[in-house]
Amino acid sequence: MKALTKAEEQVMKYLWELGRGYLKDIVSCYPEPAPAYTTVSTVVNVLVKKAFIGYETHGKSREYYPLVAKETYARESMKGMMHTFFNDSPKQFASFFTQESDLSVEELKELQQMIQVEIEKQNKR
Repeated sequence: MKALTKAEEQVMKYLWELGRGYLKDIVSCYPEPAPAYTTVSTVVNVLVKKAFIGYETHGKSREYYPLVAKETYARESMKGMMHTFFNDSPKQFASFFTQESDLSVEELKELQQMIQVEIEKQNKR
């Protein structure tokens, strides 16, 4: 999966939230000062070429929709980050994350519980 720029990720974030939308709908998601309509149009066209966004034509307008699910992109991005920064080691990533993210004791306990649930699921397999 191709990596996205920050601008492309922002468009995808808005389109994932919308589900489907016209260019004007995507532009309206931006906080003020919003980028120019033509700028967003250029980013959308790049995402179409990268096969992240599809569209249906309605008259002269295009209704855009994501071709890549948010969860799929997040999973692939995390794999890339793990490879680049943590030598493909989930343990190194978890160590960095827990030490560098200023988590509260309560948040750490929640993570611990989530891990315990996953351990129990895998033990049942």
